[in-house]
Amino acid sequence: MSVKRVLTIAGSDSGGGAGIQADLKTITVLGGFGMSVITALTAQNTLGVQGIYEIPEDFIEKQFDSVATDIGIDAAKTGMLATSRILKVVAKKIREYEIEKLVVDPVMVAKGGAPLIEKEAQNSLVEELVPLALVITPNIPEAEVLSKIGISSVDDMKKSAEIIYGLGVKNVVIKGGHLTGDAIDILYDGKNFHEFTSERIDTSDTHGTGCTYSAAIATELAKGESVFEAVKKAKEYITTAVRFSLRIGGGHGPTNHLAPILQ
Repeated sequence: MSVKRVLTIAGSDSGGGAGIQADLKTITVLGGFGMSVITALTAQNTLGVQGIYEIPEDFIEKQFDSVATDIGIDAAKTGMLATSRILKVVAKKIREYEIEKLVVDPVMVAKGGAPLIEKEAQNSLVEELVPLALVITPNIPEAEVLSKIGISSVDDMKKSAEIIYGLGVKNVVIKGGHLTGDAIDILYDGKNFHEFTSERIDTSDTHGTGCTYSAAIATELAKGESVFEAVKKAKEYITTAVRFSLRIGGGHGPTNHLAPILQ
């Protein structure tokens, strides 16, 4: 069986818990071959983001061309795309290389509260990238921005998912981690809602959960799973990774990407 090629288009996290680093660990553990297009470098640790250096757009294109023309891409995911210029370049390349299995993690704010995307870029995200996505994976604050409604319940999540679906994406996954009670995620495919429930794990070491979850979905899609099965398996993976999260650093520690194969 040939290994499936999964591309992450995102920012680098020097602390290793989120971004490109989290994505590549996830893709590897789940049996894919991980590749990267780095859109930004961050000076970052468990305490927060100390600096962001954006990669020039022509070099983002060059990375994309290098990977796509030689190795090929079975699925891709996007993470931190800080400016509307970067978003437009990434969307152009996704169209050019006809990447159908695309997971968009609409990264807007770091766990510590630092903004990771310019205001203007939010509009470009909706106009350029969302219509190309097979799956979009906002958390509740991101879903509130995208749908322009407040979310305080599962019913609100469903309303928000319908609105985001109307932006042109094929499947919406809203992550319920910011609510109380069980961790319930909603998948909406334009016709049906599916709920994925796991127990809420009492830990502050959740740095990189969104990156890890979306990378897991992309890897399962690359392996030929349906969207439903990919989300189900990714939910199981991230739950285990959070349950055995690592007490590293002085702030939000990272999830444990190796947990599923070490337990």
